[in-house]
Amino acid sequence: MTQRVLHVVTNVAHYADVADPTGLWLSELTHAWHVFAAHGYDQQIVSPKGGESPLEPRALKWPLADASVKAWLDDKDCQALLARTARPDQIDPADFNAVYFTGGHAVMWDFPDDAGLQSITRDIYERGGIVSSVCHGYCGLLNTTLSDGTRLVEKRRVTGYSWVEEVLAGVAKKVPYNAEEAMKQRGARYEKALLPFVSHVITDGRLVTGQNPQSAKATAKQVAALLG
Repeated sequence: MTQRVLHVVTNVAHYADVADPTGLWLSELTHAWHVFAAHGYDQQIVSPKGGESPLEPRALKWPLADASVKAWLDDKDCQALLARTARPDQIDPADFNAVYFTGGHAVMWDFPDDAGLQSITRDIYERGGIVSSVCHGYCGLLNTTLSDGTRLVEKRRVTGYSWVEEVLAGVAKKVPYNAEEAMKQRGARYEKALLPFVSHVITDGRLVTGQNPQSAKATAKQVAALLG
C-alpha cells in the first residue's frame, strides 16, 4: 500500500506589521517533498484556511533558494498546489500515514490554535502514524492534545527553531512569542544543536522534529525511514 504524507503550510502573509511580509519557507516544503516523492509516496497539502499559502520572500533569494526551490517556482503544477491547498475539514486523517508541519515565521500565528489541524494530528498519531515538523512548524504541536487529555509533546524530546536563531536572524523583536520557551512550558524536553543553523533532527518514537530550514531534508528522511 502506498504511504501518504500530509504537508501543513501557513496562510499568513505578514508579521504584525502588514508591511512586513513573511509566509511559508519554501525549501522546508520542497526538500521534504522531493524525499517523499523519491519513495513513491502520495502527498497532499493542507492549510488552516485552505487556498493560497504565501511565500516568505527571504527564502526565495540567493543563497537560501536552492535548486529545489527554483524548480518548484518554475513549475506551474507545483505553484498550483500552493494556490489551492485543502482546508482541514476537507481532509480525512485516515487517508494519511504521516503529517509534516512546515515552517516560516508565519506559522507562529495560524498553527498553534487551529482545532482542525489538531484533530488531524491527533487522529494520525493515535492510529499509529507519524507526526513531524521542521523549524517553526513545531508551533503546530504546541497545543495538540491526545484523547486522554495529555499534550502530544509532554515529556517528549523535540527540537525546532531556537531563540538563539531568532536573535541571529534579526527577527526576535518581531515574533509574537518565544517558541522554544513555549515548548518547554508545555512540558516538552526541548533540545537544540550546539551550533545554530546546522541540521539537527530529534526522533522520539513516532514524533520527528527538525530544528531549522537546514534540517528539512534530514527530517523527511527520518520520517521515510519510519514509514518504510
